[in-house]
Amino acid sequence: MNNSTPKLLTAHCSLLTEKKNLLAFSAGIDSSALFFLLLENSIPFDIALVNYGIRDQSDEEEAHALVLTEKYNLKVYTIKAPKWQSHFEANARRFRYDFFERLIEEHHYDNLLTAHQLNDQLEWLLMRLSKGAGLPELLGLEESSPRRTENGKSYTLLRPLLGYSKEELLAYLDRNNHPYFVDESNHDTRYERNRFRKSFSDPLLAAYTEGIRRSFGYLHEDRAALETGIMPLFARDSLRVLKLDDPRLRVRAADRTLKELGYLLSASQRREIESKKSIVIGGKWAVVHQDDKLYIAPFLTLSMPKRFKELCRVSSMPIKIRPYCYLKEIKPSDVMALS
Repeated sequence: MNNSTPKLLTAHCSLLTEKKNLLAFSAGIDSSALFFLLLENSIPFDIALVNYGIRDQSDEEEAHALVLTEKYNLKVYTIKAPKWQSHFEANARRFRYDFFERLIEEHHYDNLLTAHQLNDQLEWLLMRLSKGAGLPELLGLEESSPRRTENGKSYTLLRPLLGYSKEELLAYLDRNNHPYFVDESNHDTRYERNRFRKSFSDPLLAAYTEGIRRSFGYLHEDRAALETGIMPLFARDSLRVLKLDDPRLRVRAADRTLKELGYLLSASQRREIESKKSIVIGGKWAVVHQDDKLYIAPFLTLSMPKRFKELCRVSSMPIKIRPYCYLKEIKPSDVMALS
């Protein structure tokens, strides 16, 4: 990281200034660097910390967060996670984001800031690459993505540090004598991510940081160019209709749209969308590809009057999205006229 470090967030200032921002904080290297960079750039924010209680220093990190927020006059929200007997990473992620989104709803935050960095980008890409993935899944971490809580509150997930390596962030903290904790569980190779980090991503970044940084920039540009074939046509509540220039875009369009609606697709669900034109994802979301349109809505089963059914039939509205339209009093003609 060079001498322009205090300007690190310049590209994001328009998204952060005069907004209500919540920082996902752990007291580790990455989130501590983002904490102090936000302060240096006069960005308003509060912090949220999950205490998983799996390490001796977990309580120390929570106490440290309380001291920091008192010192800098910030709000802090903390929560203790339950003890999971299995699938720790998946359960922890679900618990963490449920906590963040409750805070976003209750306190009306506009942005959620996470401290994912270049190492995280590379780890994600290599893990997905090893399982078989297309470009959208390989580039699962984006600098900015619109999201929606389960109750419909819109917010933006921002990752301002994606272009910087952990070593650069560590150098910044040490140079400025900023405090941070080192999470020893990051070296525990029982976790898949840590195995990829130790064996592949860290050695690659140590040798080829600049090339990898540039490559991610090019890949994100290519992804944006590819997605020009997706055009939003209709949006109301949690119903979305998109026009696709190419049917091969439906996985990409569904992935991005469901992310915005607060649902993350698994690799198997992406394959299912690719192979079937009309499906229900996770028992929650109807995804229908009809003609050159993609329809996405919460999946419901409820009784509808004959008159509404006939309106749907005449307008050729996809069957799986009809119950949601009826529930939300969305006229079939309004949806199908635009689509």
